[in-house]
Amino acid sequence: MSKRLRLETRSFGAETGVPEVAELSAWIAGHRGKPLDLTRFRILQSLAPQLEHAIDIPCAGGKYLRDRIITSLTGITGGKATGDIFADTGLLAEDASAVAGERRGTWCALPAPHLLLLSDHYYHDADEWASALAVTYRAILRAMRDAGVTGHVLICDRAEDRELAALAGPKVFFFLPAPDREDLSSLMEYQRNIAIGNRKLDLVFDLADEYTLRKLFIIDPDPAAIELSLSRLDPDRVNAAGYCTVDCGNYWKGLAASAEYERSSK
Repeated sequence: MSKRLRLETRSFGAETGVPEVAELSAWIAGHRGKPLDLTRFRILQSLAPQLEHAIDIPCAGGKYLRDRIITSLTGITGGKATGDIFADTGLLAEDASAVAGERRGTWCALPAPHLLLLSDHYYHDADEWASALAVTYRAILRAMRDAGVTGHVLICDRAEDRELAALAGPKVFFFLPAPDREDLSSLMEYQRNIAIGNRKLDLVFDLADEYTLRKLFIIDPDPAAIELSLSRLDPDRVNAAGYCTVDCGNYWKGLAASAEYERSSK
């Protein structure tokens, strides 16, 4: 006899597109009296279908917040550091407050520092430049948490040791959509919770012999991936997770459905 069970679901962000003018106008009309702009619209739109489909740990935002971060920085000219960098966190804190107003316990996704694509024309030292970026990011993350978001997902295209060493922690999760073995090894050195797609589960379990694996987030899980994961880990250490890049309403609905599984109740 089997029981139908459900994994906890988690979001690592959503890359919402630029809306049509009519859609944006209608949304603004329904939110009169609140400070709004296109970026905040995209942030809240990334969150709405997650709440509609009852994702347990929602996460607003995505890589498109790069422009929001860069415009908050002083000491940057044309994508280049030309002086000491400093963050004016006002708009980002307001974004965080708007997210928290939709649902307590929500996280926010931002691009990792290397995805800002900034270059150093001021510090002239790789360690000093990395340190300056890390200090700036810590100020941004702290201001947003103070404004109400629970934590941050930093979306990456590679695992940067300097960034991981400076920023990884209980409230900061580094997420690589398509990591290779080297990336995973670097991630597992600094964080005990790992997100991975179905096809690379064996790689994670292989590395778990070398590093501590506390919790596994399966991106877009299928039944075989869930079965394999539950053969290695207790159910409370396995989550169904997602990162939406297209058609997010249907995407989060599908993720919620994929989190259900059957298990023998012997």
